[in-house]
Amino acid sequence: MPRTIRPAVVIGANRIPFAKAGGPYAQASNQDMLTAAIDGLVARMGLAGARLDDVAAGAVLKHSRDFNLARESVLGSALDPTTPAYDVQRACATGMEAIVGISNKVAVGQIEVGLAGGVDSASDAPIVVTERLRKILLQLNRARTVPQKLKLIAKIRPKDLAPLAPGVVEPRTGLSMGQHQARTTADWDISHEAQDEIALASHRNLAAAWDRGLFNDLVTPFRGLTKDQTLRPDTSLEALAKLKPLFGTDDAHAMTAGNSTPLSDGASAVLISSKSWAREHGYPQLAEIVDAETAAVDFPTGNEGLLMGGPYAIAKLLARNNLTLADFAFVEIHEAFASTVLSTLKALADDDFCRTRLGLDSALGEVDRERLNVTGSSLAAGHPFAATGGRIVGTLATLLAERAATDGEKPLGLISVCAAGGQATAMILKAA
Repeated sequence: MPRTIRPAVVIGANRIPFAKAGGPYAQASNQDMLTAAIDGLVARMGLAGARLDDVAAGAVLKHSRDFNLARESVLGSALDPTTPAYDVQRACATGMEAIVGISNKVAVGQIEVGLAGGVDSASDAPIVVTERLRKILLQLNRARTVPQKLKLIAKIRPKDLAPLAPGVVEPRTGLSMGQHQARTTADWDISHEAQDEIALASHRNLAAAWDRGLFNDLVTPFRGLTKDQTLRPDTSLEALAKLKPLFGTDDAHAMTAGNSTPLSDGASAVLISSKSWAREHGYPQLAEIVDAETAAVDFPTGNEGLLMGGPYAIAKLLARNNLTLADFAFVEIHEAFASTVLSTLKALADDDFCRTRLGLDSALGEVDRERLNVTGSSLAAGHPFAATGGRIVGTLATLLAERAATDGEKPLGLISVCAAGGQATAMILKAA
Protein backbone atom coordinates (compact mmCIF):
# COMPACT_ATOMS: atom_id res chain seq x y z
CA MET A 1 0.00 0.00 0.00
CA PRO A 2 1.17 3.57 -0.66
CA ARG A 3 2.87 5.22 2.30
CA THR A 4 2.72 8.85 3.32
CA ILE A 5 6.14 10.42 3.73
CA ARG A 6 6.50 12.14 7.09
CA PRO A 7 9.33 14.18 8.61
CA ALA A 8 12.16 12.51 10.49
CA VAL A 9 13.67 14.69 13.20
CA VAL A 10 16.92 14.77 15.12
CA ILE A 11 16.06 14.70 18.82
CA GLY A 12 19.49 14.14 20.32
CA ALA A 13 23.14 13.54 19.53
CA ASN A 14 26.29 12.58 21.35
CA ARG A 15 29.93 11.89 20.69
CA ILE A 16 33.05 11.26 22.66
CA PRO A 17 35.83 13.86 22.37
CA PHE A 18 37.93 13.15 19.31
CA ALA A 19 41.50 12.09 20.13
CA LYS A 20 44.83 12.08 18.35
CA ALA A 21 45.77 8.77 16.79
CA GLY A 22 48.09 6.98 19.17
CA GLY A 23 46.74 9.00 22.08
CA PRO A 24 44.34 8.24 24.94
CA TYR A 25 42.12 5.95 22.84
CA ALA A 26 44.98 3.89 21.43
CA GLN A 27 43.87 0.81 23.37
CA ALA A 28 40.15 1.35 22.72
CA SER A 29 38.42 -0.72 20.05
CA ASN A 30 35.78 0.49 17.63
CA GLN A 31 33.21 -1.27 19.76
CA ASP A 32 34.48 0.39 22.95
CA MET A 33 34.16 3.85 21.46
CA LEU A 34 30.85 3.35 19.67
CA THR A 35 29.30 1.84 22.79
CA ALA A 36 30.53 4.83 24.80
CA ALA A 37 28.95 7.27 22.35
CA ILE A 38 25.68 5.34 22.42
CA ASP A 39 25.64 5.07 26.21
CA GLY A 40 26.31 8.77 26.59
CA LEU A 41 23.28 9.51 24.45
CA VAL A 42 21.17 6.89 26.21
CA ALA A 43 22.02 8.37 29.61
CA ARG A 44 21.30 11.94 28.54
CA MET A 45 17.98 10.99 26.94
CA GLY A 46 16.87 8.69 29.76
CA LEU A 47 16.67 5.66 27.48
CA ALA A 48 18.38 3.03 29.64
CA GLY A 49 16.63 -0.29 29.04
CA ALA A 50 14.62 1.11 26.13
CA ARG A 51 14.18 -0.76 22.87
CA LEU A 52 14.83 1.31 19.76
CA ASP A 53 13.33 0.22 16.46
CA ASP A 54 16.68 0.08 14.67
CA VAL A 55 20.32 1.15 14.82
CA ALA A 56 22.63 1.78 11.86
CA ALA A 57 26.33 2.38 12.37
CA GLY A 58 29.66 1.67 10.78
CA ALA A 59 33.40 2.13 10.60
CA VAL A 60 35.82 2.60 7.72
CA LEU A 61 38.77 0.85 9.37
CA LYS A 62 37.41 -2.49 10.54
CA HIS A 63 38.96 -5.64 11.93
CA SER A 64 37.45 -9.04 11.21
CA ARG A 65 36.16 -8.95 14.78
CA ASP A 66 34.04 -5.94 13.79
CA PHE A 67 31.93 -7.90 11.31
CA ASN A 68 28.74 -7.15 13.31
CA LEU A 69 29.94 -3.94 14.90
CA ALA A 70 26.65 -2.08 15.30
CA ARG A 71 24.81 -5.01 16.86
CA GLU A 72 27.69 -5.88 19.20
CA SER A 73 27.90 -2.25 20.31
CA VAL A 74 24.18 -2.26 21.07
CA LEU A 75 24.53 -5.48 23.05
CA GLY A 76 27.30 -3.84 25.07
CA SER A 77 25.24 -0.71 25.72
CA ALA A 78 22.46 0.17 28.15
CA LEU A 79 19.81 -0.27 25.44
CA ASP A 80 17.38 -3.18 25.50
CA PRO A 81 19.26 -6.13 23.97
CA THR A 82 16.34 -6.76 21.60
CA THR A 83 17.23 -3.54 19.75
CA PRO A 84 18.21 -4.59 16.19
CA ALA A 85 21.23 -3.08 14.44
CA TYR A 86 23.09 -3.26 11.14
CA ASP A 87 26.42 -2.07 9.74
CA VAL A 88 26.88 0.46 6.93
CA GLN A 89 29.96 1.79 5.14
CA ARG A 90 30.47 4.60 2.62
CA ALA A 91 34.05 5.66 3.37
CA CYS A 92 34.15 9.06 5.10
CA ALA A 93 30.41 9.51 4.50
CA THR A 94 29.59 6.39 6.53
CA GLY A 95 28.06 8.39 9.37
CA MET A 96 25.95 10.34 6.90
CA GLU A 97 24.79 7.12 5.25
CA ALA A 98 23.73 5.72 8.63
CA ILE A 99 21.71 8.87 9.30
CA VAL A 100 20.11 8.73 5.85
CA GLY A 101 19.16 5.08 6.37
CA ILE A 102 17.50 5.59 9.75
CA SER A 103 15.76 8.83 8.73
CA ASN A 104 14.36 7.20 5.58
CA LYS A 105 12.93 4.34 7.64
CA VAL A 106 11.26 6.87 9.91
CA ALA A 107 10.02 8.89 6.93
CA VAL A 108 8.19 5.95 5.33
CA GLY A 109 6.78 4.71 8.63
CA GLN A 110 8.83 1.53 8.98
CA ILE A 111 10.13 2.66 12.36
CA GLU A 112 9.32 5.35 14.93
CA VAL A 113 12.74 5.87 16.49
CA GLY A 114 16.28 4.80 15.65
CA LEU A 115 19.89 5.61 16.22
CA ALA A 116 22.62 6.29 13.65
CA GLY A 117 26.29 6.17 14.52
CA GLY A 118 29.84 5.96 13.32
CA VAL A 119 33.26 5.20 14.75
CA ASP A 120 36.86 4.90 13.64
CA SER A 121 40.26 4.36 15.18
CA ALA A 122 43.33 5.39 13.25
CA SER A 123 45.28 4.06 16.25
CA ASP A 124 43.93 0.55 15.77
CA ALA A 125 44.01 0.20 12.00
CA PRO A 126 43.95 -3.43 10.81
CA ILE A 127 47.29 -5.01 9.96
CA VAL A 128 47.10 -7.94 7.56
CA VAL A 129 49.48 -10.69 6.49
CA THR A 130 50.67 -11.29 2.95
CA GLU A 131 48.29 -12.97 0.55
CA ARG A 132 50.64 -15.96 0.23
CA LEU A 133 50.78 -16.47 4.00
CA ARG A 134 47.02 -16.07 4.28
CA LYS A 135 46.42 -18.87 1.80
CA ILE A 136 48.94 -21.15 3.53
CA LEU A 137 47.28 -20.52 6.90
CA LEU A 138 43.87 -21.36 5.46
CA GLN A 139 45.25 -24.62 4.05
CA LEU A 140 46.93 -25.30 7.40
CA ASN A 141 43.61 -24.90 9.15
CA ARG A 142 42.09 -27.53 6.85
CA ALA A 143 45.00 -29.98 7.12
CA ARG A 144 44.13 -33.11 9.11
CA THR A 145 47.43 -34.89 9.63
CA VAL A 146 50.73 -33.81 11.15
CA PRO A 147 52.68 -34.50 7.92
CA GLN A 148 50.23 -32.35 5.98
CA LYS A 149 50.64 -29.51 8.47
CA LEU A 150 54.44 -29.76 8.50
CA LYS A 151 54.56 -29.70 4.72
CA LEU A 152 52.54 -26.48 4.66
CA ILE A 153 54.58 -24.86 7.44
CA ALA A 154 57.73 -25.62 5.45
CA LYS A 155 56.40 -23.44 2.63
CA ILE A 156 56.44 -20.33 4.82
CA ARG A 157 59.34 -18.00 4.02
CA PRO A 158 60.69 -15.16 6.22
CA LYS A 159 59.36 -12.54 3.79
CA ASP A 160 55.87 -14.00 4.23
CA LEU A 161 55.92 -12.96 7.90
CA ALA A 162 56.23 -9.24 7.17
CA PRO A 163 52.86 -7.60 7.92
CA LEU A 164 51.20 -5.32 5.40
CA ALA A 165 50.40 -1.81 6.55
CA PRO A 166 46.82 -0.55 6.03
CA GLY A 167 46.16 0.64 2.52
CA VAL A 168 46.29 4.44 2.26
CA VAL A 169 45.87 4.82 -1.48
CA GLU A 170 42.98 4.73 -3.91
CA PRO A 171 43.03 1.25 -5.51
CA ARG A 172 42.22 2.63 -8.98
CA THR A 173 45.03 5.17 -9.07
CA GLY A 174 47.63 4.18 -6.48
CA LEU A 175 47.54 7.74 -5.13
CA SER A 176 46.74 8.79 -1.58
CA MET A 177 43.87 11.13 -0.82
CA GLY A 178 46.36 13.90 -0.12
CA GLN A 179 48.08 13.37 -3.46
CA HIS A 180 44.74 13.52 -5.24
CA GLN A 181 43.75 16.67 -3.40
CA ALA A 182 47.12 18.27 -4.20
CA ARG A 183 46.20 17.99 -7.88
CA THR A 184 42.82 19.60 -7.23
CA THR A 185 44.47 22.32 -5.15
CA ALA A 186 46.75 23.22 -8.05
CA ASP A 187 43.93 22.97 -10.61
CA TRP A 188 41.85 25.49 -8.66
CA ASP A 189 44.90 27.67 -7.86
CA ILE A 190 44.34 27.55 -4.11
CA SER A 191 47.15 29.23 -2.23
CA HIS A 192 48.93 28.00 0.87
CA GLU A 193 47.80 31.18 2.65
CA ALA A 194 44.13 30.65 1.80
CA GLN A 195 44.30 27.12 3.16
CA ASP A 196 45.86 28.33 6.40
CA GLU A 197 43.09 30.91 6.79
CA ILE A 198 40.49 28.13 6.64
CA ALA A 199 42.44 26.13 9.22
CA LEU A 200 42.79 29.09 11.56
CA ALA A 201 39.06 29.83 11.36
CA SER A 202 38.28 26.19 12.13
CA HIS A 203 40.34 26.21 15.31
CA ARG A 204 39.04 29.59 16.47
CA ASN A 205 35.42 28.71 15.78
CA LEU A 206 35.64 25.33 17.51
CA ALA A 207 37.37 26.88 20.52
CA ALA A 208 34.65 29.52 20.79
CA ALA A 209 31.94 26.86 20.56
CA TRP A 210 33.54 24.89 23.39
CA ASP A 211 33.93 28.05 25.47
CA ARG A 212 30.26 28.98 25.18
CA GLY A 213 29.12 25.50 26.17
CA LEU A 214 27.68 24.41 22.83
CA PHE A 215 28.93 20.87 23.34
CA ASN A 216 27.68 20.44 26.91
CA ASP A 217 24.80 18.31 25.61
CA LEU A 218 26.66 16.87 22.63
CA VAL A 219 29.84 15.35 24.10
CA THR A 220 30.52 12.96 26.98
CA PRO A 221 34.04 12.37 28.38
CA PHE A 222 35.85 9.16 27.56
CA ARG A 223 39.05 7.71 28.99
CA GLY A 224 40.09 10.95 30.63
CA LEU A 225 39.47 13.17 27.62
CA THR A 226 36.89 15.95 27.96
CA LYS A 227 37.60 18.06 24.86
CA ASP A 228 38.74 17.44 21.28
CA GLN A 229 42.47 16.78 21.51
CA THR A 230 43.54 18.21 18.16
CA LEU A 231 42.01 21.62 18.88
CA ARG A 232 44.65 24.37 18.81
CA PRO A 233 42.97 27.56 20.06
CA ASP A 234 46.25 29.48 20.17
CA THR A 235 47.45 28.71 16.66
CA SER A 236 48.15 31.56 14.25
CA LEU A 237 48.73 32.20 10.57
CA GLU A 238 52.41 32.69 11.35
CA ALA A 239 52.66 29.29 13.04
CA LEU A 240 50.72 27.56 10.27
CA ALA A 241 52.90 29.14 7.59
CA LYS A 242 56.04 27.59 9.09
CA LEU A 243 54.85 24.00 8.67
CA LYS A 244 56.52 21.86 6.02
CA PRO A 245 54.52 20.74 2.96
CA LEU A 246 53.00 17.27 3.10
CA PHE A 247 51.39 17.22 -0.33
CA GLY A 248 51.95 19.24 -3.48
CA THR A 249 55.03 19.94 -5.54
CA ASP A 250 55.13 23.73 -5.32
CA ASP A 251 55.16 25.99 -2.27
CA ALA A 252 52.42 28.22 -3.66
CA HIS A 253 49.80 25.48 -3.30
CA ALA A 254 51.42 23.47 -0.50
CA MET A 255 49.25 21.38 1.78
CA THR A 256 50.65 20.96 5.30
CA ALA A 257 49.77 19.14 8.50
CA GLY A 258 48.18 22.38 9.67
CA ASN A 259 45.66 22.57 6.84
CA SER A 260 45.06 18.82 6.51
CA THR A 261 42.84 16.77 8.77
CA PRO A 262 44.75 14.95 11.54
CA LEU A 263 44.46 11.19 12.01
CA SER A 264 41.97 10.71 14.82
CA ASP A 265 39.97 8.30 16.96
CA GLY A 266 36.35 8.82 18.00
CA ALA A 267 32.67 7.92 17.75
CA SER A 268 29.32 9.67 17.40
CA ALA A 269 25.63 8.82 17.64
CA VAL A 270 22.43 10.60 16.55
CA LEU A 271 18.90 9.84 17.77
CA ILE A 272 16.21 10.21 15.09
CA SER A 273 12.45 9.79 15.41
CA SER A 274 9.09 10.75 14.01
CA LYS A 275 7.58 13.99 15.29
CA SER A 276 4.76 12.10 16.97
CA TRP A 277 7.15 9.77 18.84
CA ALA A 278 9.17 12.76 20.07
CA ARG A 279 6.03 14.52 21.30
CA GLU A 280 4.64 11.43 23.00
CA HIS A 281 7.90 10.83 24.87
CA GLY A 282 8.55 14.46 25.74
CA TYR A 283 11.72 14.98 23.72
CA PRO A 284 12.68 18.29 22.07
CA GLN A 285 12.79 18.27 18.30
CA LEU A 286 16.03 19.89 17.16
CA ALA A 287 15.91 19.66 13.38
CA GLU A 288 14.05 17.96 10.58
CA ILE A 289 16.06 15.93 8.07
CA VAL A 290 14.63 17.40 4.89
CA ASP A 291 16.50 15.54 2.16
CA ALA A 292 19.85 14.01 1.20
CA GLU A 293 21.75 13.24 -1.97
CA THR A 294 24.84 11.19 -2.75
CA ALA A 295 26.93 11.74 -5.87
CA ALA A 296 30.05 10.16 -7.34
CA VAL A 297 32.61 11.43 -9.84
CA ASP A 298 34.82 9.58 -12.31
CA PHE A 299 38.15 10.49 -10.74
CA PRO A 300 40.20 7.56 -12.16
CA THR A 301 39.59 8.22 -15.86
CA GLY A 302 37.64 11.48 -15.93
CA ASN A 303 38.79 15.05 -15.35
CA GLU A 304 37.36 15.48 -11.86
CA GLY A 305 39.12 15.53 -8.50
CA LEU A 306 38.71 12.69 -6.01
CA LEU A 307 37.07 14.90 -3.38
CA MET A 308 34.95 17.01 -5.73
CA GLY A 309 31.71 15.06 -5.39
CA GLY A 310 30.25 17.72 -3.10
CA PRO A 311 29.21 20.24 -5.76
CA TYR A 312 27.47 17.48 -7.73
CA ALA A 313 25.47 16.30 -4.70
CA ILE A 314 24.67 19.86 -3.65
CA ALA A 315 23.45 20.82 -7.13
CA LYS A 316 21.01 17.90 -7.29
CA LEU A 317 19.80 18.53 -3.75
CA LEU A 318 19.15 22.23 -4.31
CA ALA A 319 17.32 21.60 -7.58
CA ARG A 320 15.07 18.94 -6.08
CA ASN A 321 14.13 21.22 -3.19
CA ASN A 322 13.92 24.46 -5.21
CA LEU A 323 16.52 26.16 -3.01
CA THR A 324 19.60 28.32 -3.50
CA LEU A 325 22.76 28.66 -1.43
CA ALA A 326 21.43 31.96 -0.11
CA ASP A 327 18.56 30.13 1.59
CA PHE A 328 20.81 28.51 4.21
CA ALA A 329 21.62 30.03 7.58
CA PHE A 330 24.47 27.56 8.06
CA VAL A 331 26.67 25.66 5.62
CA GLU A 332 28.83 22.78 6.84
CA ILE A 333 31.52 21.53 4.45
CA HIS A 334 33.64 18.70 5.83
CA GLU A 335 37.26 19.82 6.10
CA ALA A 336 39.06 16.77 4.76
CA PHE A 337 41.64 19.35 3.75
CA ALA A 338 41.32 23.12 3.84
CA SER A 339 41.73 23.09 0.07
CA THR A 340 38.80 20.66 -0.24
CA VAL A 341 36.54 23.31 1.26
CA LEU A 342 38.02 26.00 -0.96
CA SER A 343 37.82 23.97 -4.17
CA THR A 344 34.18 23.17 -3.37
CA LEU A 345 33.41 26.85 -2.78
CA LYS A 346 35.18 27.87 -5.98
CA ALA A 347 33.34 25.24 -8.01
CA LEU A 348 29.94 26.32 -6.70
CA ALA A 349 30.69 29.91 -7.71
CA ASP A 350 32.28 29.09 -11.07
CA ASP A 351 29.96 29.68 -14.01
CA ASP A 352 31.87 27.44 -16.43
CA PHE A 353 32.11 24.54 -13.96
CA CYS A 354 28.41 24.70 -13.14
CA ARG A 355 27.45 24.86 -16.82
CA THR A 356 29.78 22.23 -18.26
CA ARG A 357 30.01 19.76 -15.40
CA LEU A 358 26.81 20.19 -13.43
CA GLY A 359 24.58 20.94 -16.42
CA LEU A 360 23.23 24.15 -14.92
CA ASP A 361 22.40 27.45 -16.59
CA SER A 362 24.73 29.42 -14.33
CA ALA A 363 26.82 29.23 -11.18
CA LEU A 364 25.16 28.12 -7.96
CA GLY A 365 26.71 31.13 -6.27
CA GLU A 366 28.91 32.19 -3.38
CA VAL A 367 28.69 30.83 0.15
CA ASP A 368 28.74 33.54 2.80
CA ARG A 369 31.87 32.81 4.87
CA GLU A 370 30.05 34.05 7.98
CA ARG A 371 27.72 31.05 7.60
CA LEU A 372 30.43 28.49 6.84
CA ASN A 373 31.56 25.99 9.49
CA VAL A 374 30.66 28.47 12.20
CA THR A 375 31.62 26.13 15.05
CA GLY A 376 34.73 24.74 13.38
CA SER A 377 35.05 21.44 11.60
CA SER A 378 37.38 18.53 10.98
CA LEU A 379 40.65 20.47 10.76
CA ALA A 380 40.23 21.43 14.41
CA ALA A 381 38.05 18.65 15.80
CA GLY A 382 39.73 15.77 13.99
CA HIS A 383 38.24 13.28 11.58
CA PRO A 384 37.57 9.74 12.83
CA PHE A 385 36.19 8.84 9.43
CA ALA A 386 32.77 7.31 10.12
CA ALA A 387 32.18 9.52 13.18
CA THR A 388 32.33 12.81 11.29
CA GLY A 389 28.80 12.67 9.86
CA GLY A 390 27.25 12.31 13.31
CA ARG A 391 29.39 15.14 14.66
CA ILE A 392 28.29 17.50 11.91
CA VAL A 393 24.59 16.57 11.98
CA GLY A 394 24.39 16.73 15.78
CA THR A 395 26.11 20.11 15.89
CA LEU A 396 24.11 21.61 13.03
CA ALA A 397 20.80 20.39 14.47
CA THR A 398 21.69 22.13 17.74
CA LEU A 399 22.64 25.36 15.96
CA LEU A 400 19.36 25.37 14.03
CA ALA A 401 17.35 24.80 17.21
CA GLU A 402 19.22 27.67 18.90
CA ARG A 403 18.56 30.02 16.01
CA ALA A 404 14.88 29.06 15.90
CA ALA A 405 14.52 29.72 19.63
CA THR A 406 16.15 33.14 19.19
CA ASP A 407 14.33 34.58 16.19
CA GLY A 408 11.24 32.39 15.87
CA GLU A 409 12.10 31.37 12.31
CA LYS A 410 12.91 27.88 11.04
CA PRO A 411 16.31 28.25 9.39
CA LEU A 412 17.89 25.77 7.00
CA GLY A 413 21.31 24.15 7.16
CA LEU A 414 23.32 22.49 4.37
CA ILE A 415 25.92 19.74 4.84
CA SER A 416 28.45 18.36 2.36
CA VAL A 417 30.78 15.48 3.22
CA CYS A 418 33.27 14.19 0.65
CA ALA A 419 34.49 10.60 0.73
CA ALA A 420 37.00 8.22 -0.80
CA GLY A 421 36.10 6.67 -4.12
CA GLY A 422 35.02 10.04 -5.53
CA GLN A 423 31.78 10.11 -3.54
CA ALA A 424 30.05 12.78 -1.47
CA THR A 425 26.84 13.07 0.51
CA ALA A 426 24.89 16.30 0.96
CA MET A 427 22.01 16.86 3.35
CA ILE A 428 19.51 19.57 4.22
CA LEU A 429 18.35 20.12 7.80
CA LYS A 430 15.61 22.50 8.95
CA ALA A 431 14.87 23.69 12.45
CA ALA A 432 11.96 21.59 13.72
